[in-house]
Amino acid sequence: MKNLKGKVAFVTGGSSGIGLGIVKVLAAEGMKVAFSYRRQDHLDETMAYFRDRPDQQVHPVKVDVTDRPGLAAAKLEIEGALGPVQVLVNNAGVGIQGPIEQASFSDWDWIMSVNVGGVVNGVVTFLPGMIASGKEAHIVNVSSMGGIAALGSAGLYTTTKFAVVGLSEALRTDLIGRNVGVSVYCPGTVKSNIGEGGKMRHEQYKDTGYTPRAAPAPEEVHFMNLAMDAVEAGGHVLRGIQENQLFIISHPEFRDVLRTRHAKIEASISREPINEERAESVRFILSNEIYTRDA
Repeated sequence: MKNLKGKVAFVTGGSSGIGLGIVKVLAAEGMKVAFSYRRQDHLDETMAYFRDRPDQQVHPVKVDVTDRPGLAAAKLEIEGALGPVQVLVNNAGVGIQGPIEQASFSDWDWIMSVNVGGVVNGVVTFLPGMIASGKEAHIVNVSSMGGIAALGSAGLYTTTKFAVVGLSEALRTDLIGRNVGVSVYCPGTVKSNIGEGGKMRHEQYKDTGYTPRAAPAPEEVHFMNLAMDAVEAGGHVLRGIQENQLFIISHPEFRDVLRTRHAKIEASISREPINEERAESVRFILSNEIYTRDA
C-alpha cells in the first residue's frame, strides 16, 4: 500500500508505547486512525498531543482486545466515524518476566489471552470485511525480537510472540495473490510501558506465580533509557506496510544472534540422503512463495 492518505487504520493498544508511535506516524501520513485504549491517563496524554495537530484525524475507542463482542462493536463504531478499516495493526500486548517454572496457570492464561488471543480476535473481526471489500488492505501483527529468538528470562512472553510470528506467516501464505498484505513487526527494545500491563490484569488472572518487584533492575532501566523512540519504531512499520514486507525488523543489533540461531537450525538437519519418494509425497509443503519473493 504505497498511498495511505485518506485510508482508515485501526491500531490496538494505540494510546502508549509502540502503538502510540504507530498512531502518530500513520496520522502524520494522512491516514484516519482509530486506536484502542484502556487507561484514561494514556488517552488524555494522547489526545493532548493531537489537539496541537488539528489536521490529523484520530478516533479513540475504549476496548479490551480480549473482549470479542467489544471488538465487534468497535468495528462498527470505527466504520461509522471514519469508514471501513484498510490497515489493521494488532499491537496490544503485555509482558511477564521470570522463569517458566514459576508461572501459574493464571500467568499463562492472561498473557496468552492478550498477546495471542488479541491478535486472533483482531484478525477474525476485521479480515473478512477487508477481503470482501476487494480494496487494497494490510495487517501488521506486532511480535518482538523475542518472537524469533529466546532472549532473556521471559519464557511466557517469548512463547506468545513466537505464536504471533507463526500466525503472521501462515496468514500471509493464505492470502497470497489476494488484496490483503500481512507483515509481522519484530522490534527490539522500544520506549514503552509494557511492564505496567499488570495494572490492568483481570481479576480471574490475578493468581500469579511471580513476586512483584518494587522497581526494575538497574540493567533494565539502562537499556530502556537507550531504547528506540516509539515514533522511530512507527516509521519502520509505515515503511513495512508501504513495501509489503513480511518481516519488519528495526533493530540491527540483533543481526548476529539471529544468524547464529538460524545457522544452528540448519546445522541440525539430518545429513542422511533425502528420501526422494517421501520428498515427492510432500512436495506441496516443501516451499513457500512468501520466503522466496514478495508474495
